[in-house]
Amino acid sequence: MPLPDPVPRGLVVGKFCPLHRGHERLIEFAAARCQQLLVIGWSQPGFAGYSAERRERWLRARFPQASVAVLDDARLATLCRTHGVAVRALPQDSESEQVQRDFTAWLCLALFGGPVQAVFTGEDYGDGFAAALAQHFAAPVQHHRLERSTDIGQASGTELRADPHTHRSSLSAEVYADYVQRVAFIGGESTGKSTLARMLAERLGSRWVPEYGRTLWEQQGGTLQAEDLLRIAATQARHEDDAAADAVRWLFCDTTPLVTLGYSGWMFGTAPPALQQAAMRPYDLLFLCAPDIPFVQDGTRVGVEFRARQHAWYLQQLQARGVPYVLLEGDLETRIATVQGELGKRADKRFSVAAG
Repeated sequence: MPLPDPVPRGLVVGKFCPLHRGHERLIEFAAARCQQLLVIGWSQPGFAGYSAERRERWLRARFPQASVAVLDDARLATLCRTHGVAVRALPQDSESEQVQRDFTAWLCLALFGGPVQAVFTGEDYGDGFAAALAQHFAAPVQHHRLERSTDIGQASGTELRADPHTHRSSLSAEVYADYVQRVAFIGGESTGKSTLARMLAERLGSRWVPEYGRTLWEQQGGTLQAEDLLRIAATQARHEDDAAADAVRWLFCDTTPLVTLGYSGWMFGTAPPALQQAAMRPYDLLFLCAPDIPFVQDGTRVGVEFRARQHAWYLQQLQARGVPYVLLEGDLETRIATVQGELGKRADKRFSVAAG
């Protein structure tokens, strides 16, 4: 069946806590039926861990051609001031449908470029929603409904907030990646970082990210230039972001940009401001591997004294920056057991109140 002629502007509204495949099918349905699509989201008081910034980032990543705005009171106030209109607050989720509809119409007229000609929903409320907007706009507003049969197997927002990992098939890879907690290992030479990252990923059925600095060093015949260090930090971060989309619950990272910052100082005596900034990259859980296991010389390492100097520098940096970490000591199995114990304590904490 051919699609109807597209309307000039269409509208999708939602909470997107989180953005799931059901939402995405609706937005795709809408995008195919209008020339310009406006996607607006808000939830008041909302849910811990689902900030407006995070939800807007998801929507923009998945639908770069749409006009997207996810609001909280601070963002709304900024928009009001920018457009020279009186600041007002978001309606509470508990307020009536009429309040929500009136507010949506005001947003379109005051902040988002004027009326829309169609709204897109997957619910029965859409007819009333369109009629209410039409009254405000003094012009017809169509309602296009996506039939619910297309959402078979879709977990609800409540289910996803409770356990996104069990219901990960209801999330796109880009969204699910935001639930993956990043676990990083740092430490001096020959302290087991790569082995730990690889073995934990294998045992827990997830992914790990090798040390790109080592890869580049080998590719360049065992030499690095000062400018390579910033490239290493940026590439390492990009590899982590790529791997997170395929990880399960945890992503294990062999090294961090803080390590790259250390090597910049040890090798060249300085570091550019961009690398110093990159070294502040946060991780959900950080392990510092102690130099208490036998040193293995693989032909590329400096030696035991340098390893001890590295460890002292990491301790100083972590303490000065106030970065929480767990010290790993003992043999490999003892370290793995320590890591798994910490993972058990921190499971699903990424979207706690602290995550915002």
